[in-house]
Amino acid sequence: MADFLAKDIVKEFQTPIGPLRILDGVSVELDRGQSLAVVGPSGSGKSTFLHIAGTLDQASSGQLLLDGTDPGRFSNPQLAQFRNENIGFVFQEHHLLPQLSALENVLVPAVATGRITEEMRDRAKQLLARVDLADRLDHRPAAMSGGERQRVAVARALLMEPVLILADEPTGSLDQKNAEVIGQLLLDLQKTGDNILICVTHSDRLAQNFDVRVTIENGKFVTQESD
Repeated sequence: MADFLAKDIVKEFQTPIGPLRILDGVSVELDRGQSLAVVGPSGSGKSTFLHIAGTLDQASSGQLLLDGTDPGRFSNPQLAQFRNENIGFVFQEHHLLPQLSALENVLVPAVATGRITEEMRDRAKQLLARVDLADRLDHRPAAMSGGERQRVAVARALLMEPVLILADEPTGSLDQKNAEVIGQLLLDLQKTGDNILICVTHSDRLAQNFDVRVTIENGKFVTQESD
C-alpha cells in the first residue's frame, strides 16, 4: 500500500440552489521520497485538495490514508496530535509569530507535545543551518527578509520529521530569485528526509521539478505526468 493514498475524493458544499462539487473523484498514490505538484486555474479545487490531504478539512466521500492510517477515525484532539506529528505545512504566507525568534518559531510544533527537549532544540538549529539561517537564530521576523521568513517556515514544517509535507503556493509571494531558492530547497530537503511532498502552485517552472505533476480542472485531475 502507498504511504499516501487519496482515492475517489469528493468535496461538496451545500448552496441555496443545490450542492456545489469542488472535487469530483480525484485519486493519487505516493510513496516516501516522491513529490507531487498540483497545478490549475484559481478556483479549480487545488487548495481544497491540499486541505483534505492535510486533514484540515474532511472529504464528502472517498478514502484518505497516510502511512496506513485513516485520519477520519480520530476524535478532534487525536486528529490534531496526528496532524502535528505526521504533516508539515508551508503556506504562501509564512505565518511566523512576530514576537518569537527564528529558532522559537521553528520549535512551535514541539510545544504541542508538552515538552521541548534539547534534542528537539538541536534539530531546530540544524534545520535552520540547512536553510542557511544559522546566523539568524535570534532574529525576529521583522528583522528578516521575505525569503528568510519563508525559509524559517520550511524549517518549521520539517521539525517533527513528518511523513507528508504540504506546500500551498510556497513561492507565490516571493520574487523570482527567492522563489527558485525556496522551491529547490523544499525539494532538496524532502528528498534528504525521505518525506512525501505535495505542492499546489501556479508556477509551471516549479512544477517541472517534481516527480509527478497533475493538472486539476473542474474538480478533476485531467492530466498527469511523471518523470
